[in-house]
Parts: sequence; C-alpha cells; structure tokens
Amino acid sequence: MPTSKPKKPAKDAKAAESAAREPTSAFLKPLQPSPELAAIVGAAPLPRPEVVSKVWDYIKKHKLQNPQNKREIMADEKLQAVFGGKNKASMFEMNKHLAQHLK
Repeated sequence: MPTSKPKKPAKDAKAAESAAREPTSAFLKPLQPSPELAAIVGAAPLPRPEVVSKVWDYIKKHKLQNPQNKREIMADEKLQAVFGGKNKASMFEMNKHLAQHLK
C-alpha cells in the first residue's frame, strides 16, 4: 500500500478567501479630520491613507514642494494651520502633523 501525503489546499484558495474578507485594520478606519485639516481634505471622515493622498493632491495642485528638495513642503496658510504654524515641513514630519489632526 503506497503512503500518500494529504494534499494541502492551494495558495490560490487562501488568496481568494482573504480577498473576500473585509479589511478590519485600524489603519483603514475612517477618522474625523480637525477643522484645520478639513479645509484641505473635506469634513467627511476618511481613512488615514486617503487623507494623506488628498493632502499630497493639494500640495501638488498648489505647487508647494520645494523644487530643489522634493522632500520639503512649503506651507501655505491652510497647511501652516495643520503644521502648527511652521513654514516648512519634511514629508516625514507631515505625517506626524496629520496624526494630530485626526480623531
């Protein structure tokens, strides 16, 4: 009698099963922006990645990136309110400031 190993389910089946599940990550939970941030992204609750995306859209639309150093953002009046009154912020600092305006 030959001994055979039981077959494992295909990886594709696992991928299909996980794709069918709804994302439950706290990262994707809609958060309410502060009034200062709402002036840029809107007042409706949004997931954090969407807020960051909308802020980048605003930065690019208003050409607020430093041409010599693309990692630096030059704040206009609306962004200064979000950045705590600072005229400039790095793209890494920006996420820290955005976190303070999301609840």
